[in-house]
Amino acid sequence: MNHPLNPGQSSTIESQASSFIEPATPLIQSERVQIIDALRGIALLGILLMNIPYFSLPFVTANDLRVRNEYSGINYYTWWTVSGFFEGTMRALFSMLFGAGSILLISRLEKKHGGTYPADIYYRRLIWLLIFGLINAFIFLWPGDILYSYAICGLFLFPFRKMAPKYLFLMGIGLMLIMNLKNTLTLYEGKSNRQKGEYAVALDKKKQKLSPEQKKDKEQYEARIERLKPESMKKEAAKEVAEFRKGYFSLMAYMKKVNVEIQTNVFYNNYFYDVLAFFFFGMALFKLGVLTGERSLQFYMLMSLIGYAIGLTLSYLILRASVDVKFDRSYLADKLFFDFYDEKRLFLCLGHVGLIMTVYKLRFADWLFRILAPVGQMAFSNYLMQSIICTLIYNGYGLKWFDAMQRYQIYFVVAGIWIFQIIFSNIWLRYYRFGPFEWLWRSLTYWKKQGLVKQAVA
Repeated sequence: MNHPLNPGQSSTIESQASSFIEPATPLIQSERVQIIDALRGIALLGILLMNIPYFSLPFVTANDLRVRNEYSGINYYTWWTVSGFFEGTMRALFSMLFGAGSILLISRLEKKHGGTYPADIYYRRLIWLLIFGLINAFIFLWPGDILYSYAICGLFLFPFRKMAPKYLFLMGIGLMLIMNLKNTLTLYEGKSNRQKGEYAVALDKKKQKLSPEQKKDKEQYEARIERLKPESMKKEAAKEVAEFRKGYFSLMAYMKKVNVEIQTNVFYNNYFYDVLAFFFFGMALFKLGVLTGERSLQFYMLMSLIGYAIGLTLSYLILRASVDVKFDRSYLADKLFFDFYDEKRLFLCLGHVGLIMTVYKLRFADWLFRILAPVGQMAFSNYLMQSIICTLIYNGYGLKWFDAMQRYQIYFVVAGIWIFQIIFSNIWLRYYRFGPFEWLWRSLTYWKKQGLVKQAVA
């Protein structure tokens, strides 16, 4: 018996995809695999759990307990809970679903049109997505934007659309291993620099003559020690608070440098591999029917069990090491011989998907999937809406609540935004075919104004 949220569930993903083929116009509700919308809605809401500290707190405070001395009490356990279960995992799921959605779109277009038309539509969508990402970062002033990264990485997906799942997995694993290697080398480089600095300081205390290189090691080490003192970090945080409490145009000028750095050096050194790897994982899982509820209940239960067993173990080891070294990354290599952050994200994400799909298969929470599917269907609008709402709450041109809350309190704001977006999405889609930004994106992609208002049924 088909699940009420999955229209026309079929034995293979190819036959399922073909059931959603219509003339070359944007996807409409009847074409959607609604469980993917529900998954996307969960991922969209979950992303805010990890983004909210960076909306509301100085960067040095967002994921570091030193500045506010949050090593006990409710703030400490809030950090442990959110970081332990969700850090990086909702973004991973969102990336997987982007990869899955790319295959669904391309396969639909290729079934109906030959030639370059499918590629034309696909790449036009990405170009406009990139522009929206720039708007989100430079106009809405959210440096944590992922749309720009998705657009750039999405450019590489089209040639791999017909690749077998096992090879897509290998591509993802290869990219993940590159990240592992880069991050592990960074850990050991930090340890090496610290040790060279400590050695130079020890020689200087013994009144021994230092070589030019040792003098440089000593200066860099002492500068770093000074920079990581709580008093210094508090001063840095205070400067950032002052900037974020200024008016819109002052903050725009300040954020320009931050955004340029993130969308160049940070993106190409880190996010590129991260995003593309999870795109490939999502494409593979979609082709295997994992993201569309086609596997058995036992499969999803086992997936959840294995994912959480490995993911939570790795998550605990990473967080425990961070706390033990008081968030000084130069000591992390003493605790962790290898950077397995992305493995942690992957297994925890698979655990989440397995759990969600288990609940979906058991069918005792159909109402929950029904109210979350519209959130996912409007994920683009809701994502941009989160940027607008949060910057208006915390920045100086809004309520000026930046750095005004305890860590645990910012999650009450998250809950409020969740409730608003769930209600708004469900009401909006009663009357309109697409979310407002989805409508704009589709109209620009097809270079034709799309019908927005639902036609009344006679």
